[in-house]
Amino acid sequence: MSRLSEHFNTLRARNEKALVCFVTAGDPSAEATVALVETLAKAGADCVELGIPFSDPLADGPSIQASSQRALENGMTVPKVMEILRQIRERVPDLPIIPMTYYNPIRHYGLAQYAHLAKEAGADGHIVTDLTPEEAEEWKQISTQEGLDTIFLLAPTSTQERIEIVTALSTGFVYCVSRTGVTGVRDDVPTELKDVVSNIKAQTDKPVCVGFGISRPEHVERIAAFADGVVVGTSLVNLIHKERDNPELLEIVYQYVASLKAATK
Repeated sequence: MSRLSEHFNTLRARNEKALVCFVTAGDPSAEATVALVETLAKAGADCVELGIPFSDPLADGPSIQASSQRALENGMTVPKVMEILRQIRERVPDLPIIPMTYYNPIRHYGLAQYAHLAKEAGADGHIVTDLTPEEAEEWKQISTQEGLDTIFLLAPTSTQERIEIVTALSTGFVYCVSRTGVTGVRDDVPTELKDVVSNIKAQTDKPVCVGFGISRPEHVERIAAFADGVVVGTSLVNLIHKERDNPELLEIVYQYVASLKAATK
């Protein structure tokens, strides 16, 4: 059983939901990313999505696009992200860490070479945002051989057939996008989201986590009532960028993430 699956089992036994946090590797710097992820873990984050910067992030809104661009301008590359991951793994050996990226960087690096490198660095699985189940056979096979989870996305518009395919292929958890469109902070939780998640959960015993647009403890509390976890990305990326020069950055991030985690219990 993977580190990710074990952690979800532990949370389920506690009647607690998962808080998954996203940060972009290399924004504002490589060193800051290591310290930030360690802080996320201390604040209660159950899993961290480590974004690998990409020049054409189709699923991401303006904030994460800008974050990726800043990281690329800082010289971030796949090998450098893996070095960040190694350093994080040394500091937080039990934290599930999922690189989140697009298929192009993996394909360019070489699927087998990349998967082995990621596993050696300490990755637990991947979210490859633009990789569809129909095109994922080779990557899924290689990931399985390396002991890496493969997490696919579902949306409110997903058909029943697509839900069945994705729930069958996903390991670790199933990622349910809360709304159509790109990532970004929103003020509300879609009213139909509970029914969407319930439909997915009717097809699988695997955990279902909801992301896109979640930024407040009240959002987390509402979604945690029917999902197994929540993903917070844009609001955290915005906070890190806003406070990047503040000596109290890590404390500010800690307090914010701790407030989100409290809403999962």
